[in-house]
Amino acid sequence: MNIDHGNLRALAAVVREGSFERAAAVLNVTPSAVSQRIKVLEERMGRLLVQRTVPAVATPDGQVLVQLAEHTALLEHDALNRLGLDESMPQTSIAVAVNHDSLETWFMRAAELFAARTGATLDLQSEDQDHTAGLLRKGAVMAAVTTLADSVQGCRIHTLGSMRYVATCSPAFHERYFPRGVDGRSLAGAPVLVFNRKDAMQARFAKKVMGDADWHPPVWWLPSSRAFVQATLAGLGWTMNPLLLVQEELATGRLVPLRARAWEDVPLYWQHWGVDSQTMAVLSHSVLAAAAGLVRRR
Repeated sequence: MNIDHGNLRALAAVVREGSFERAAAVLNVTPSAVSQRIKVLEERMGRLLVQRTVPAVATPDGQVLVQLAEHTALLEHDALNRLGLDESMPQTSIAVAVNHDSLETWFMRAAELFAARTGATLDLQSEDQDHTAGLLRKGAVMAAVTTLADSVQGCRIHTLGSMRYVATCSPAFHERYFPRGVDGRSLAGAPVLVFNRKDAMQARFAKKVMGDADWHPPVWWLPSSRAFVQATLAGLGWTMNPLLLVQEELATGRLVPLRARAWEDVPLYWQHWGVDSQTMAVLSHSVLAAAAGLVRRR
């Protein structure tokens, strides 16, 4: 069975952009043309490939073809690059899921190294590190920084190291809420900063202190890694801050750990589709080089 390459590109664009209208703008055609290409492809396959929701998403069958389309585009980019036909190269962007704290600390160095060696770009999608693998499984991204140690089916995996998080607060906050140290009672009443409803790191630290006791502290919901640091410095609450973001503040005493050994190391892995692509190899090499500052096992 032959599959039209243009129809595959239309499918991938709809899933990547989330709508027929935005896909049409990327492909420089009309929305009706995109709709027609998807219809032809679905009739060819004999099954539904796109759920017409907001945003539009691929069905499980559609995900298979989206991966085929993305693989094909990447290999085409590599082939034209090796032939020296740079001007003929279609725009290529690799969709990558990266956790928020990695984006704020080390991952942009990987993007810089990647840009120096290739003309491709990255379509970066920010997600909690415990959930990036889900985007990889669905075919929404081609690669991801994740906490999943087991390889997603069809993917290759590389160990990056660990992101160290330190339970920190301002000296004034510590004096106010923990004058006799951090225990279950003091931690229960101390305001805490939480990134979003997926962020369970503070709860894990609290459980180490409180055991199975209920923990319902005053919560500041704050979905920004750098705003986390600012809010911690301002004394709004305590939180688990990435060490890479607060090393200077800890060294100068502007922030203090809640107690001795108040840290958690979160292992990170780089997973990507198992396509034999020079561009993907360059990206992986760039990611591994940029992750050199992460905590390593001894």
